[in-house]
Amino acid sequence: MAWTLFEVPTDKRPQLDAALKDDIVGRQSQKVRDAAAAGGPSGRLYVLVEGSPEGVARAEELLKEAGAKLPSADSERLYRQFKDEDEAASAGMGLFFTD
Repeated sequence: MAWTLFEVPTDKRPQLDAALKDDIVGRQSQKVRDAAAAGGPSGRLYVLVEGSPEGVARAEELLKEAGAKLPSADSERLYRQFKDEDEAASAGMGLFFTD
């Protein structure tokens, strides 16, 4: 599955929201996190878009107007961090549904 990670200033949230509502991008998996909560700079958002190669390419095209694509070393680290958080949340939900 293809993915991309962008850093967007919080004051560009309207452009970000418009990009994420695009017909193609809106069908992809999207995660928006406060960068400061993930160890990044304050006043910024991290945006992960994951899905089809076409959908991710469209997201990159639209998001470059609102922010900057993260360098691969940073994006790999953050992608792993997002995935680890998702797995931990899924494991925690399992506690609610077991005897």
